[in-house]
Order: sequence, then C-alpha cells, then structure tokens
Amino acid sequence: MGAWVIHEHPEVAKWLEGLTGTTAATVAAVLDRLAEAGPALGRPTVDSIKGSRHHNMKELRARTVRILFVFDPRRAAILLVAGDERGEWERWYKAAVPLADDRHDEWLTMLDEDKA
Repeated sequence: MGAWVIHEHPEVAKWLEGLTGTTAATVAAVLDRLAEAGPALGRPTVDSIKGSRHHNMKELRARTVRILFVFDPRRAAILLVAGDERGEWERWYKAAVPLADDRHDEWLTMLDEDKA
C-alpha cells in the first residue's frame, strides 16, 4: 500500500510552519514515518490518548512536540492539535484533548456533509 494521506487542521498547519531547525526536522521525519506506516506505526512514536471522547485518538511524539490525531473513516490521518508540552505535561493535555475532540467532531460533520 502507498503512503497514507495526512490532513492538518489549519491551526496545526500554522503551528508547524513556525517550527525551525532541529525541531522542524524531527517533526518532519516523524510525519514522514506516519505517512509511510499509517496505523501500523506504534510506540514510542505513537500512543493512544486517554480521556478523549474518541476511542481512536492518538498522539504523535517527536521529542517534546505532541500532535493529537485520528485516522478518519476515509483512512486518512487528521492532525488536530499540535504543541510543545515541555514543562506543561498535565496542563497541556487538559487543554489539548478536549480541543482535539471538538476538531474531530467538526471533521466528521464535514465528512458527513460531503457524502450528502
């Protein structure tokens, strides 16, 4: 099978564009691995998220950068929230997981509207 499609929420795209140097290169490499392996990519690069409304919510790890994402019904990876949780472990997740849930709901609604 070929590469997996990756879609980015506009805020994630904007955040990723602001990365520089080693961080940008590390995140790009991890995203390439996600595109290549899809759901087969596992720990330590990808892990499940607890506390999400969506059972398939995952996090992509690149050093201290975290990107919350899901695979949608069309078999694409959807990057929902990105950030650097360095020094903010607990607080970052408390804010990021509900935001990712909401953005995933919006994505699913958009997919349903496209089917109509």
